[in-house]
Amino acid sequence: MRVTRGEEGAEVPAIRATGVRKEFGAVEAVRGVDLTVAQGELFGFLGPNGAGKTTMIAMLCTLARPTAGRIAVAGYDAVLDPHEVRRRLGLVFQESTLDADLTARENLRFHADLYAMPLASLPVRIAEMLDLVGLRERAGSLVRTFSGGMRRRLEIARGLLHRPRVLFLDEPTIGLDPATRAEVWTYLHGVRENEETTMFLTTHYLDEADRCDRIAILDRGRIVVEGPPEELKAVLGADRVTLRTADDQVAAARLRERFGLPSTVGPTGIQVRVEDGARAVPRLCAGLDTAVYEVTVTRPSLDDVYLHYTGHGIGDADPDDAVLTPTGEQP
Repeated sequence: MRVTRGEEGAEVPAIRATGVRKEFGAVEAVRGVDLTVAQGELFGFLGPNGAGKTTMIAMLCTLARPTAGRIAVAGYDAVLDPHEVRRRLGLVFQESTLDADLTARENLRFHADLYAMPLASLPVRIAEMLDLVGLRERAGSLVRTFSGGMRRRLEIARGLLHRPRVLFLDEPTIGLDPATRAEVWTYLHGVRENEETTMFLTTHYLDEADRCDRIAILDRGRIVVEGPPEELKAVLGADRVTLRTADDQVAAARLRERFGLPSTVGPTGIQVRVEDGARAVPRLCAGLDTAVYEVTVTRPSLDDVYLHYTGHGIGDADPDDAVLTPTGEQP
């Protein structure tokens, strides 16, 4: 069922979800998510393993039916018109689904056949996609000879081959080393420059979330906050100053007494939040009655934002999540 434009002719969003819930028996993996993603956005779901990210993306991709709520992708209802939704999306799974016994070109050709792409335009389109991800010279090589990064790049090319309106990337760099992760992101930025595609990313890597236009922080199946990364970090305002002194307990007491600054003492030293930390450090150090060995000033990060809104770190996983597979349901 096609969702029409609003009365004022507003552009149909790439993704719209309203009141979406998903239950697996007694486990409620997604608990009432409302979400709108504009066309052309790079949107990120940020959260630890188990937050509900994979379950949500499975529903957006029509691989799982919501228990309640409504989802529209590119203007089509994901439950009432799943075939139209699938025509308009591309998907890169966490686990590789390439055929290792086929060449890179053959994998793309097989995907094109599934989408009934016009045969006349296929050679040019396949060459374009291989060029985009830097694999044209390996077009005739078996995928089993590819590195992890090369396979991921080929999967991105495959997801874009049929010109989807929305490309879903479920933990696209999980398991890759830092250099390969950076390489994959280089090609994703190329996608933004060369393809008119909305990208929806799930990740638990903070540096990847920072690359998004907007992010939604998901915790135990609920969106706790969303917005541009810089705006979310600006909410915290103050910098974090960490001091390692000869007597951290005494120094923490002085920070409270003389500057009215609450602080926490841990194995890495004293942590305190102040506006413009670099300017404040000389004044703070001068007001302490103990030697200062080390000072670090850190601007607010998405990790700080996550901790602020959820009360726990992004590394604290909840086991009640589904794993996205080609069938969509939990294995």
